[in-house]
Amino acid sequence: MNYLAHSYLSFGDEQVLVGNLISDFVKGKKKFNYPEGIQRGIVLHRAIDTYTDAHAVTKLAKDIFRPQYRLYSGAFIDVVYDHFLATDPGEFSETTLHEFSQNTYNILDRHSKYLPDRFARMFPYMRSQNWLFNYRTMWGTESSFGGVVRRATYLQESQTACLLFEENYQALQHHYQAFFPDLKSFAQTMYKDIMEL
Repeated sequence: MNYLAHSYLSFGDEQVLVGNLISDFVKGKKKFNYPEGIQRGIVLHRAIDTYTDAHAVTKLAKDIFRPQYRLYSGAFIDVVYDHFLATDPGEFSETTLHEFSQNTYNILDRHSKYLPDRFARMFPYMRSQNWLFNYRTMWGTESSFGGVVRRATYLQESQTACLLFEENYQALQHHYQAFFPDLKSFAQTMYKDIMEL
């Protein structure tokens, strides 16, 4: 999953949200340098990613991007899932997504001393360009595809990903609808478990 889903699946817990969002920027045992709540968010993030990658529906969704993008197909599906979460009326209205996005940025701002350097450099762009809210738009989602390419060592372009997204929109939406309830249930259980550690 990408930034919106990781924020949303932090269940209103500020430190867990911070850990959930910075996890990809915290390698190995460096997680122990953070407060306990942020460590729990890092653990939750990694569990969500493992569950997502192993899910049968995600494997089907990746097949749409795999011929062109191979190992990076999962990164594009993470963005796709965030688009459908942002537009899911069962999870967000436009107003609540806007409020959720602004609240997430404010939480990250309050915990800025814990943001790893690479995330801290990215965060002003995330906030000023309102990435979390703009996942609901086609152009915002396709801009995020461009971000995948910029961070990848072996990718050169995202135009093909944009075309695949548009051409397979209904199939990808169906995959999201089949997958996300399972993920949400898993993440809720995992959150309860880590809070008891």
